[in-house]
Amino acid sequence: MTTTMTTTTALTTTATATATGVTIVGTLDVPGAVLHHQVRGTGPTLLISQSGEGDADRSTDLVDRLADSYRVVTYDRRGLSRSRLDAPERGATLVEHADDVHRLLTALTDADVLPGTPVVMLGCSLGAVIGLHVAVRHPGLIHTLVAHEPVAPRLLPEPERAHHEGELVALQDLYRQGGLGAVLPEIARTLGIDPTNADAEPGLTPQPMNARRIANFDHFIRHDFTAVVGDTLDPAALAHTGTRILPAYGRTTPHTVFDHRCATALAGLVGEEPLEFPGGHNGNTSHPEAYAHRLRQVLAGTC
Repeated sequence: MTTTMTTTTALTTTATATATGVTIVGTLDVPGAVLHHQVRGTGPTLLISQSGEGDADRSTDLVDRLADSYRVVTYDRRGLSRSRLDAPERGATLVEHADDVHRLLTALTDADVLPGTPVVMLGCSLGAVIGLHVAVRHPGLIHTLVAHEPVAPRLLPEPERAHHEGELVALQDLYRQGGLGAVLPEIARTLGIDPTNADAEPGLTPQPMNARRIANFDHFIRHDFTAVVGDTLDPAALAHTGTRILPAYGRTTPHTVFDHRCATALAGLVGEEPLEFPGGHNGNTSHPEAYAHRLRQVLAGTC
């Protein structure tokens, strides 16, 4: 059974009952964009902010393994898939991405879609940096943030920071010159991903490189790389947000690469031991069963 509800002038949701429960799909008008979001499951609220070109559907295998214990919120970051931009040629800052999370959670709470508190957040890669901004800019919104391998050069000392910002600019240049086929292996190298070793749990269906993903990669590389290079995050503020920030890294991510270095630097800033999760940079998609188990362990007692 499907029921459509307009809960506010800005938020529209559709609830669909299935054999595995109710999935709420909706849109939210925000400044400069319309956000697509999904809510599934019951229990404490868990928001997942995906990495790179990943949209709300990129987390499906992980959500399948969490929805029995959490009310899981996923969304298409503005500019990706169904989250339409008023000005498609313009990107967004990480502050704007964080404000989107704030507006989405607030609207869903006001509409009684997300009853109760607190909210916990899993941020992966770029999603982790968005989570850091949420913690700084919107105190009290997020109780606990699991920040998996944040791509945040500002966490690193100079000249390491400048080196990695330069890498991102060089990757953008490579993409403009050679397209996706040229840049994807270099992005993988930068993040410590071995494309020759398809390490993943059995039985998963790989997400095809279809037109939607190609368009999402285009937006991600052209605009979100720029947002990372131009980031305004104040690392010193992270120790005083009121949010418990838990830095994490993938078991197979080399300790010398950019994203692992950011996770360990973040751990030093917030006074937490970095946590190891299954898989590598994209362990949440390549090892959803083991990743969900580990996430449950980490979040036990925080909700």
